[in-house]
Amino acid sequence: MSESFDFIVVGKGMMGAAAARHLALSGARVALVGPDEPGDWANHGGVFSSHYDNARITRTIDDDPVWARLAKRSIDRYDEIAAQSGVDFYAEVGCLIAGPAPGGSYDYIEKVAKARDALGVEAPLLEQGALSERFPWFRFPEGFAGIHEAQGAGYINPRALVLAQTICAGKAGARIVRSEVASVSEAGDRVVVTTVDGATFGAGRVIVAAGGFSLSDTLLPRPIDLVVKARTVFFAEVAAGDLSTYDHMPSLIGAAPEQAKSYYLLPPVAYADGKHYIKIGGDPTDRVLDSEPAVRAWFRGSAGAGAAAHMGGLLAEVMPGFKPASTHFRPCVTSFTRHGFPYIGFAGSDRIAVVTGGNGQAAKSSDEIGRLGAVLVAEGRIDDPAYETDFAVAFR
Repeated sequence: MSESFDFIVVGKGMMGAAAARHLALSGARVALVGPDEPGDWANHGGVFSSHYDNARITRTIDDDPVWARLAKRSIDRYDEIAAQSGVDFYAEVGCLIAGPAPGGSYDYIEKVAKARDALGVEAPLLEQGALSERFPWFRFPEGFAGIHEAQGAGYINPRALVLAQTICAGKAGARIVRSEVASVSEAGDRVVVTTVDGATFGAGRVIVAAGGFSLSDTLLPRPIDLVVKARTVFFAEVAAGDLSTYDHMPSLIGAAPEQAKSYYLLPPVAYADGKHYIKIGGDPTDRVLDSEPAVRAWFRGSAGAGAAAHMGGLLAEVMPGFKPASTHFRPCVTSFTRHGFPYIGFAGSDRIAVVTGGNGQAAKSSDEIGRLGAVLVAEGRIDDPAYETDFAVAFR
């Protein structure tokens, strides 16, 4: 083995980079192993990551108290991570969740209010008239209400967050290995991590935080019950002359009983091409990617034209006054666990742990998810009564 560590984290994404930072800050000898973003998606044969993007919604308000707490604890550490890394990744533009008003059969807004109150978050309920007055960019169906969180919410740049976490981990002494992992295996009282270029590293315990690529049969001792779904993300360019029109526009989640009417939407965000885009996601149907090669193939493809057209229609409905200068769409994936919370547990071995399963909600909460993964491998268990779940791993 070329190097030996106390812990190795496989996967340099949002959860993995966070886990490596927390482990390194504890004084442990840590390696974070994972490749950088490929420059050419279509011709890249290796792994991908859904954090290859510039905008994800962040907020505490949620219909589930566990996710709300994961988010709150992560958001509370954003300033610390930014200060330690020198990387700015968070825009506090606020977040609005809109859906059928309380009192009907769909109780999403009531659940959000309950989780909000449990954490003492300032996020008032706004009836339809107040919504139209406060947020003139949006038009909602009759009978909608909203909960608006102005502080501690908005969006993060996931590319920048991973960079910040990686810088912090490196400053704390972690070894950053920018290579794809080919296999993870046990050898006596150690775990051996082998990269695609033949390098080997050893550790007492390993965290596999590989997102949808956790389906690989070479990373975990037992296959986990993880459903990876193909997603399409739609981008609508905002003309430079129109940008001031959208000053102070918050991130938006549109909640509905039907999947085809539910969506998330980001305000104009700058991308590497120098343009600003409003991003919307909300696939009307699900496509399951049942193997690791299928996940790779989806990322290399052009995503779903039908789903993109559907999202373009949703955007036109909620923002009828907005006329995009151009549009395009890209592939993404979302990983779902059996219980709806992240898997943070040992994967058939007390030396190999898995941290995965964002369920479409984990970007904002990734620092706390990573911290819990670090606690698991450092102490052998998670003992935090603040959470109403043990994040146990389910197997196939």
